[in-house]
Amino acid sequence: MSRAPFPPFDRVSANAKVRAAENAWNSRDPAKVAAAYTPDSAWRNRSEFLTGRAEIEAFLTRKWLTELDYRLIKELWSFDGARIAVRFAYEAVTPEGQWFRAYGNENWEFAPDGLMAVRRASINDRPIDEADRLFRWPLGPRPENHPGLSELGL
Repeated sequence: MSRAPFPPFDRVSANAKVRAAENAWNSRDPAKVAAAYTPDSAWRNRSEFLTGRAEIEAFLTRKWLTELDYRLIKELWSFDGARIAVRFAYEAVTPEGQWFRAYGNENWEFAPDGLMAVRRASINDRPIDEADRLFRWPLGPRPENHPGLSELGL
């Protein structure tokens, strides 16, 4: 299994990789998202350390049971060779009805086959009112004409 584009990345291919990851995460399909990682992929997500697709899929399954109406925007920050750095924000609501926006940065490293071998994420959450939401497209991929993080002032 492989996943284009492949390293080394240029600006066009790095942006394509970021948008593909954003679209996959916005599907909220744990198996689909986990398939983009190497079988032994190493993750740090906040304070959790995960190894391998099975742990990633289980983590995402838990995540999307408590982060409802999830919508994510990723933006390329930097790239070099097989590495990409992104910043992101997502909005979701808890089962209790509290909306929040999470802000973060991710460092990614890819195997030659284009699968992600390493993901390190640092994330902070901020409660928001429903009226302050900025990500209001229908569930699924962000529409091509929807503003990105920079355009939204995030």
